[in-house]
Amino acid sequence: MFLYHLTLQPPTAITATAIGNFSGTKQQEIVVARNSVLDLLRHDPNTGKVQTLLSHEVFGVIRSLVAFRLTGGSKDYLVVGSDSGKIIILEYNPAKNTFDRVHSEMFGKSGCRRIVPGQYLAADPKGRAVMIAAVEKQKLVYILNRDAATRLTISSPLEAHKSHTICHHITGVDVGFENPIFACIEMDYGDADQDPTGEAFQNAEKLLTYYELDLGLNHVVRKWSDAIDPRANMLIAVPGGTDGPSGVLVCSENYITWRHPDHAAVRIPIPRRPDPLQKPTSADGEDADTARGVIIVTSLVHRSKKGFFILAQTEEGDVFKITMEYEPGTDGVIGGVSNMKIKYFDTLPTATGICLLKTGFLFAASEFGDHYLYQIENMGDDEEDQPEFQAADFPQGDDEEDITVHFVPRGLRNLSPVDELESICPLVDAKVLNPNQVDTPNIYALCGRGARSTFRILRHGLEVSEMAVSELPGNPNAVWTVKSSAREEYDAYIIVSFLDSTLVLSIGETVEEVTDTGFLNTTPTLTVAQLGDDALVQVYPRGIRHIRADRRVSEWKTPGNKAIIKAACNQRQVIIALSGGELVYFELDNTGQLNEYQERKQMNALVTALSIGPIPEGRQRSKFLAVGSTDPTAGVHTVRMMSLDPDTCLNPLGIQSVNAPIESLAIAEMMDTATSVGTMYINIGLQNGVLLRNTLDTVSGTLSDTRVRFLGARPVKLHVVRIQGSSAVLALSSRPWLSFTYQSRNKLIPLSYDMLEFGSSFCSEQCPEGIVAVAGNTLRIVTVDKLGNVFHQTSIPLKYTPRRFAVHPSSGNFVIIESEHNTWCPSEKAKLLGQDPDAMDTDEAATGELPPEQFGLPKADSGKWASCIRLISNDGETRGVVELDDNEAAFSVATCYFNGHPGETFVVVGTAADVILSPRSCSKGFLHVFRFVEDGNALELVHKTEIDEIPYALCAFQGRLLVGVGKMLRIYDIGKKKLLRKCENKQFPNCIVTLHTQGDRIVVGDIQESVHYCAYRHFDNRIVIFADDTMPRWITATTMVDYDTVLGGDKFGNVFVNRLPQDISEEVDEDPTGNKLVYEKGYLQGAPHKVQHVVDFHVGAAVTSVNKTSLVPGGREVVVFTTFLGSIGVLIPFVSKEDVDFFQTLEMHLRSDNPPLCGRDHLMYRGYYIPVKGAVDGDLCEQFNLLPNERKRRIAEELDRSVSEVSKKLEDMRNRTAF
Repeated sequence: MFLYHLTLQPPTAITATAIGNFSGTKQQEIVVARNSVLDLLRHDPNTGKVQTLLSHEVFGVIRSLVAFRLTGGSKDYLVVGSDSGKIIILEYNPAKNTFDRVHSEMFGKSGCRRIVPGQYLAADPKGRAVMIAAVEKQKLVYILNRDAATRLTISSPLEAHKSHTICHHITGVDVGFENPIFACIEMDYGDADQDPTGEAFQNAEKLLTYYELDLGLNHVVRKWSDAIDPRANMLIAVPGGTDGPSGVLVCSENYITWRHPDHAAVRIPIPRRPDPLQKPTSADGEDADTARGVIIVTSLVHRSKKGFFILAQTEEGDVFKITMEYEPGTDGVIGGVSNMKIKYFDTLPTATGICLLKTGFLFAASEFGDHYLYQIENMGDDEEDQPEFQAADFPQGDDEEDITVHFVPRGLRNLSPVDELESICPLVDAKVLNPNQVDTPNIYALCGRGARSTFRILRHGLEVSEMAVSELPGNPNAVWTVKSSAREEYDAYIIVSFLDSTLVLSIGETVEEVTDTGFLNTTPTLTVAQLGDDALVQVYPRGIRHIRADRRVSEWKTPGNKAIIKAACNQRQVIIALSGGELVYFELDNTGQLNEYQERKQMNALVTALSIGPIPEGRQRSKFLAVGSTDPTAGVHTVRMMSLDPDTCLNPLGIQSVNAPIESLAIAEMMDTATSVGTMYINIGLQNGVLLRNTLDTVSGTLSDTRVRFLGARPVKLHVVRIQGSSAVLALSSRPWLSFTYQSRNKLIPLSYDMLEFGSSFCSEQCPEGIVAVAGNTLRIVTVDKLGNVFHQTSIPLKYTPRRFAVHPSSGNFVIIESEHNTWCPSEKAKLLGQDPDAMDTDEAATGELPPEQFGLPKADSGKWASCIRLISNDGETRGVVELDDNEAAFSVATCYFNGHPGETFVVVGTAADVILSPRSCSKGFLHVFRFVEDGNALELVHKTEIDEIPYALCAFQGRLLVGVGKMLRIYDIGKKKLLRKCENKQFPNCIVTLHTQGDRIVVGDIQESVHYCAYRHFDNRIVIFADDTMPRWITATTMVDYDTVLGGDKFGNVFVNRLPQDISEEVDEDPTGNKLVYEKGYLQGAPHKVQHVVDFHVGAAVTSVNKTSLVPGGREVVVFTTFLGSIGVLIPFVSKEDVDFFQTLEMHLRSDNPPLCGRDHLMYRGYYIPVKGAVDGDLCEQFNLLPNERKRRIAEELDRSVSEVSKKLEDMRNRTAF
């Protein structure tokens, strides 16, 4: 077996951010790392949205990012710390829209290791040096400079190592133009390592250490070191030089302290939320505040002409604004900090990074859930409701008693959200289902953490925003928009054609009907365009109407009884097809007159479609005309390319036969070459729902490189529209599709919208880039904004972190179990509030108005749980919620049938009370059995069975229930008062987490020891383990691909396929007595037989679900997997040895010719823990299309193919099985 790996959606979690002027303009960009993907984001000031300019897969783990700018420069470079063992410096090339690698300097082994730098990065604020550090021991400093050609240069690494030292954080200290200094939080564990008593460990100190880079002597020295709070976790550099007092803010639990070698420390407490569920601190200190302290997790420093301020966010999401008071010293040198102030700013979702743009927008990359862009509406200085705390009001010094200050959080006041980037991280569980039996299935996913959790329905298609919908007096058959002149920026008219009339609508602040435009409104219209500088043309069945700017009208009438059946036009050319098969060509001359070409072309077939190309810049006319025709007698359907040059007008240039009648044609230039010159394509829509795309040679007019895609059951109508400033093709079938270029790649993706009948571009002041379309008797104006998102998401909010879900087979309703650790269950909460009346008042005042979606659930002690069981209908409506009480939490769910209750569906939920995660234990477990009532729209509790461990896995099995209870596998049947245990096996090593069955075979996934194959023997009611794996795997998800084969994923991001050998499988099934299974001798301290390893492949993040399914109509079965960080991928089985050889050879060439951007070896990355086997990386193969033409040609020659054949093979591999 060989598998082809493709990513359908890259990771949505953001792990690191950096802000800077990477394109060299005044506009700022944000670079974000999504595990192994580097994205460049830009805020569009016109739309207020965040656009993804570039997304690049680096095939490595991006651990840290920092932007730096050389002194006097106007462009920022990006330094990347990854698992490649190299420091990488990238430069963004806006002309090619790529990241160019400027430097790649190796310093250590690859992989995420303790003593190999890469985890921490810090740059000197003046851009002179950068420090890269490991978690332990090693720190390297690189000096950055320019050479004579103004190219960036990098020095050899300067070591700042210190053995037996753990590094917690580093930052570059702002010291102006003095020698660069880097500050680190360090802890020396050398003494603790040697001391068996543990006393040295208790006395170990955390140190704030300054490392100075001496530019003159070219070495690094430890300049200053001082003990700090042992709970310190983060450093924030304070502006220095002429901008501020320099030094660093040391963020520790509950406190922020300003430290400087030459000045006294200034400490201020971090304000905390009042918690009504915690006991208040008493005077004698016996009932101390049990609420855990708060720490700062991310921050930003913003400088302006008036000074600077710092925004710091706590782990609860509260953002505080920190300002400093300092006195200018002698000679203009700024002295130490005299006072520090902290004030509540707003509460955001907990972020991994926050970036403040100079345009007044704040980007927050959330740790979990969607990322947001906020507009700053207020700086929070004038808010009197919130107290401002000053360091001058509190005793200073780390040895002082702990001080607690409180604030009352509120809704957003200083920030207002303007855009969101959808993120499905953490993706806990997913299933691929098609309940409505549409063309493509949906992905149903459990996402998020805490009160911001969601149940999401992901449908393949671009998200469409509906701007306006209005009813029309009848059912239209076509719609166009035209400008009144070529100089106008916005469209002036919408022309709607009906069966017997035409409606003209004027576009202004409102859209209203007008009658004095010169358009003939008593006849249907075939096409409309803006001609020349300021004229319009209307083609209708009996003629052509040329309307000048002064409303003078020239008409051309059809000869005799002939009628115009098809027409096409651009800004200077008009072509029509008459009912007799004649083609008549018109062209605009320099005086603005529309002239007919002297000769007409007689076609010997029925013309079914016409298309004329766009006029190239600086030219008078388009050279090419496409004619689709059908010969009814011979049954031949052809597309002919004809010349429109004056010398060879209407002469044929090329021909292509197709296998179905042609519905429509569209010639469009797509900007897919990463240069200013695009590629000309002709799109052919057939009546059988197939779209063909051919490359059109702009010199000879010949057609080549045919690509085929099935769009739907209806004929394909094609319309050229504008999307993000470039040409795109709207293809309308049983579902609307959009063919466009995104980051220099051609994409064909459906729109997540209703079926449309006709469409055209729309541009107005309110909607700069949209599509106007007709459907039924309605006129619709829609926009497509997020071209990078291939899934349209529908979110249903949940209360707690979701764990698992099951589907009711007949109704399609979902049963979701939610469990939240470290929060109070309803009875505990009521007890705490009921015991203390004052606490209830405080709760009313402080937290009564606060939605948990913004502020999170109240924190409790470890071992406290809140949980519920939720029933959601297939249209997304919550039908019922069952709250679990008494510190009980749900961990597994399954629907099943029982033999004693034919025709009834039950849902079983596995729960446990008083669960402690490490070491894993509980006071008791339960199996709740619910019956579906009211056609699956409600749950009714049947009974509750007590068990002795946590049930992590449930599965229906031959009219009974398989349960994984800790390390035991049991079979239960239903009784009147509880479930009855029928069979048990206690031979599993650790804990059962997955179960699958086919026939009498049971496949068990152990949390640590991979998969076990078991057989159930009916005659003596036993479960026998007959095969297991030789390799330990920390299983997170599995599925049975066939009777003998299991595909699974583990917590380290590996996907594997294990297969039971055919002879062993047959031997086990054909053993009549079953005694051979029982008495066979174990092998390698396990089962008697071992599975074969067929596939091993690293996908980069913990795998949370695997589903065997078919994604496209008529496509073969594939495996869809999801990861914790929100990526969705697919594994496609190869069907021929020829394909395997082709893709393996292509992959080999790309590994050597196009090495990953961040220096990681591709083969090492895909074999991170286990050497890659039986899999081809389609993500790497698809980077073939991004290579320069010369390298593409060289690789194609090695494969004995043309470049277009290789590209077509890659496209077919994706389109025929996935999307």
